[in-house]
Amino acid sequence: MATGRTHRPATRSRGIPEATVARLPLYLRALTALSERSVPTVSSEELAAAAGVNSAKLRKDFSYLGSYGTRGVGYDVEYLVYQISRELGLTQDWPVVIVGIGNLGAALANYGGFASRGFRVAALIDADPAMAGKPVAGIAVQHTDELEHIIEDNGVSIGVIATPAGAAQQVCDRLVAAGVTSILNFAPTVLTVPDGVDVRKVDLSIELQILAFHEQRKAGEETAPDTGPPAPVARATAAAADRKGPDGDVPAVMPA
Repeated sequence: MATGRTHRPATRSRGIPEATVARLPLYLRALTALSERSVPTVSSEELAAAAGVNSAKLRKDFSYLGSYGTRGVGYDVEYLVYQISRELGLTQDWPVVIVGIGNLGAALANYGGFASRGFRVAALIDADPAMAGKPVAGIAVQHTDELEHIIEDNGVSIGVIATPAGAAQQVCDRLVAAGVTSILNFAPTVLTVPDGVDVRKVDLSIELQILAFHEQRKAGEETAPDTGPPAPVARATAAAADRKGPDGDVPAVMPA
């Protein structure tokens, strides 16, 4: 089976837009759920609703894959699962290293969805000497001193950073220098990488803050009293009412 170091997904060379690439995993998740229920076909409307997009956008996205469905029948679920998996590079083995085996890193190591989606956790790495040799998710944690050897021995091209913010850039630099070209960053910091290295950032605190913003807006809309027009409008109206012209009152709104 091919490894991540010898083959890259074909999405860029085929000219698929990044926005479409970002939606392909959403379609794949919805399709996988349908496949598990033995659903043979699905309409664009049903699949779009399950993925949280509109059907026109879905049909446009699938046109980049060369898949147009069958009128009156829809899309073949199993074929689409294969087609999207192939496009995303999930039909091969992608060895992944996770650096930083604290609570979050351990939770990621224990996530059962990696193997079924084309990813294999090749190594768990931590800077704490006391963690070395301890099993997490059935894998012995290794010290960061071994990072470069681990990446070379396992042909790793994808690294996951789950360290504290202060250590993330140094870990990133070592990963890149060792040959890692894609990084999933859970550390609450922005990483600097050279051209040719892809970084995806997952910041749980930012996502929660965005949700808090929307909750505050919803609460404000429910409780805000009707206090009349904004102050500048009220002042302008009052000022207009006090003004007199040669023919009497000046209307609040002058004709053009």
